[in-house]
Amino acid sequence: MTRHRPHPDQLPLNWSDNEAIEVIVERRLAERFEAESFQWRFRLVAIETVMIGLLVLFAGLLLKQPTMMVLRASLLVAASCFATGLLLLSLSAGTAKLMSRVRRRRGK
Repeated sequence: MTRHRPHPDQLPLNWSDNEAIEVIVERRLAERFEAESFQWRFRLVAIETVMIGLLVLFAGLLLKQPTMMVLRASLLVAASCFATGLLLLSLSAGTAKLMSRVRRRRGK
């Protein structure tokens, strides 16, 4: 068998230290998942907002309430749901950043 020789300009990698490689991979995955978690939570808030707004709209129409009042109530409920969802989302993102800073300081 012929052994593959790396190009002289290529950075040599030492794969013998598996634990160090695992730590690097886990850290990168954690950073990536933390960045994507905000987007996923925002999607959930948006879906929740639409569902709650439509639920109020359909309930009001099925109960034969005045259409304009039902539309206004539906928009008001959806807007308040979206606002509280964004508030919760920003607070959780801020807390996550604060916790990661505290962990980094303790690790040093």
